[in-house]
Amino acid sequence: MDSRQLRYFIAVYEQRNLSRAADQANVAQSALSHHIANLEAEFATPLFERKPRGMEPTAAGERLYEHARIILRAMAAAEREIKEGGSAIAGEISIGMANSGMKAIGVPLMRTVLTKYPNLKLALTESLSGATLLHLMSSEVDLALVYNPPSEKDLIAEPVLEEQMFCVGTEKLIGKKRPITFEQVAQLPLILLRHGLSARALLDDPVPLKRLEANAILHLNSTSGMIGALTAGLGCTIATTHLVREPLQAGALVAREVIEPKLSRTLYLCRLRNRPMTYVMEEMCRLIRSLIAEQVGRGAWEATLLI
Repeated sequence: MDSRQLRYFIAVYEQRNLSRAADQANVAQSALSHHIANLEAEFATPLFERKPRGMEPTAAGERLYEHARIILRAMAAAEREIKEGGSAIAGEISIGMANSGMKAIGVPLMRTVLTKYPNLKLALTESLSGATLLHLMSSEVDLALVYNPPSEKDLIAEPVLEEQMFCVGTEKLIGKKRPITFEQVAQLPLILLRHGLSARALLDDPVPLKRLEANAILHLNSTSGMIGALTAGLGCTIATTHLVREPLQAGALVAREVIEPKLSRTLYLCRLRNRPMTYVMEEMCRLIRSLIAEQVGRGAWEATLLI
């Protein structure tokens, strides 16, 4: 198996047709078919089902496609690293961000890359924190901003800021803007992110988190759905003021500080331990830290810096 075979395999996988794949790869159809047959012989398993209307990947083909993309991407990055020696920030990088991170620094990050690094191709992925972590662990992104990632030997996680959590809802449901105890919050109709890795993003302390999850009336996997439910008065939630800034400013929602105990969550900049740091990754880490510090410093992100 070599890089050329992997490129040919990817062309067939994406085109689902030998003729179109041959055109895309600029190679004779017979040669393409030969390379696919050699791969299948090497793996001792079919990668495609030959059908009258094209090529349908098998389960093995699906798995190889995921690995092939990662392998070719790593090879391209290695080639750039050796040739350029860090003299220029160029190539590709993919960054995953939890929703709050994208809301705070997404646009400044894009603007900086477009103006300062014209030879860098940036891909941004926004999702709930748990999904963002999964994207990183599967190598779909190179760097990720996530909340409270689990302790993993394959993960390098650098804490960058800490946010205080508030009880957020309509004034009719949760009362006026004044402190509220955790016990009082636990008695309210709560709407939380769904169970699993996404829920870990809610709090640093897992003990109160389990109590809140057990009492929740809804579990969602959408921040826009969450804000819609809150403003409709269907329930309240535990969130940062940053996440719901607009409805708070409009008076549609109120935020009450949670006490006894106070609740917080920590944002981490993460990368995989088995992926060596490249010049591009190093520069993007520096830029992300700088943008976060800038947003916190001017009060646009209500948080405590940890960097």
